[in-house]
Amino acid sequence: MNLPKGSAIAESLSRRGSVASFIAMDMMRRANQRAQQGLPVFHLEVGQPSTAAPACVLQAAQQALAGDKLGYTDALGLDGLRADLADFYRRIYGLEIDPARFVVTTGSSAGFVLAFLATLDAGQKVALAAPGYPAYANIIKALDLQPVWIETGPETDWQITASAVQQAAAQHNGIDALLLASPANPTGTMITKENFAALATLCASEDWWLISDEIYHGLTESRQADCALGFAHNEKTIIINSFSKYFSMTGWRIGWMIIPDAMIRTVERLQQNLFISAPTLSQHAARAALSTAAEGELLAHLERYRGNREVLLAGLNSAGLTGTAPPDGAFYLYTDLRRLTGNGDAQMDSSVFCRQLLDESGVTVTPGVDFDTRRGHHFVRLSYAGKRAEIEQATDHLTAFIAAKHQRKS
Repeated sequence: MNLPKGSAIAESLSRRGSVASFIAMDMMRRANQRAQQGLPVFHLEVGQPSTAAPACVLQAAQQALAGDKLGYTDALGLDGLRADLADFYRRIYGLEIDPARFVVTTGSSAGFVLAFLATLDAGQKVALAAPGYPAYANIIKALDLQPVWIETGPETDWQITASAVQQAAAQHNGIDALLLASPANPTGTMITKENFAALATLCASEDWWLISDEIYHGLTESRQADCALGFAHNEKTIIINSFSKYFSMTGWRIGWMIIPDAMIRTVERLQQNLFISAPTLSQHAARAALSTAAEGELLAHLERYRGNREVLLAGLNSAGLTGTAPPDGAFYLYTDLRRLTGNGDAQMDSSVFCRQLLDESGVTVTPGVDFDTRRGHHFVRLSYAGKRAEIEQATDHLTAFIAAKHQRKS
């Protein structure tokens, strides 16, 4: 039952639940409603791989279904999976990490909730980049923490710098944690080694928590992404990652954290009470995802994304949308709409643009206000994680829409 806005129940709801909607998901719902009417839809709005999980993952899940009762696991996760994760970090990053420090979570979303609850009290401040993944700030606000936005732009490749963090801390009477993402959502940009080292050093010197979202690791172009633990100078560093993106396992809802020894029991108690444990079937499947048997398919996925990126980027450029953040990783293009007109006129508002684009062409993209409430009105994010044919069709429809828009203006 939908309650009227002014009803007694609606007005008695907790303010912690009054977070902004996740607009990318709102756009996906609008697109699905259009598809239910039999109209064509081309999905560029959500960061969801069109590829299935590797065959060995599906096989492992089938074996677990046939031979395991799939009851609860230990709150921290299957010992075998945690050992596999430690081996993965040894193989990929050259880092020796005790398996006891790994916590298996219900996707990265649960990891953020656990990290914030374990380290910060109500009212404490978390610095994060704008533009950035909207759920960061919404989780922070729901937990009665304070987000401190640090605006980024082309001059710093859309990434936070140590000097910007220091300035933000001075303006806000200090911060308590710094949240980083490399590659980043929505821009796809990466933090340089030098900048990462400076940020890690700053966090250590100021005794701030450093929380690193590494969910897009593996999906990079010119170089491998750096794990924050390779730069850590103190124990207050937390890694959050997931099997959703690189491993093509979004709906499996399985992720992990790497936490300091001193946090293990605290996070275990929180996990026991909030989530009990991550999905058991997904944990068994995730072990296969980390094996060398999955590598061939995962590399093929990466090649598909690269090809999709070139198709979509070429289409944007041909349509005059040349103000795109450098896509170093992930599978997004964050594009400035103002290049269409040479100024920032109101007709290029991203929310209006996205609605018109969907209604007139069937192409679904996400308005930049989802990621940056102050400056995002002139930006859109496009995901190229889909199938090649859909990306090609979407690009054709997008360029045709922009051309028609120009004709109506002239």
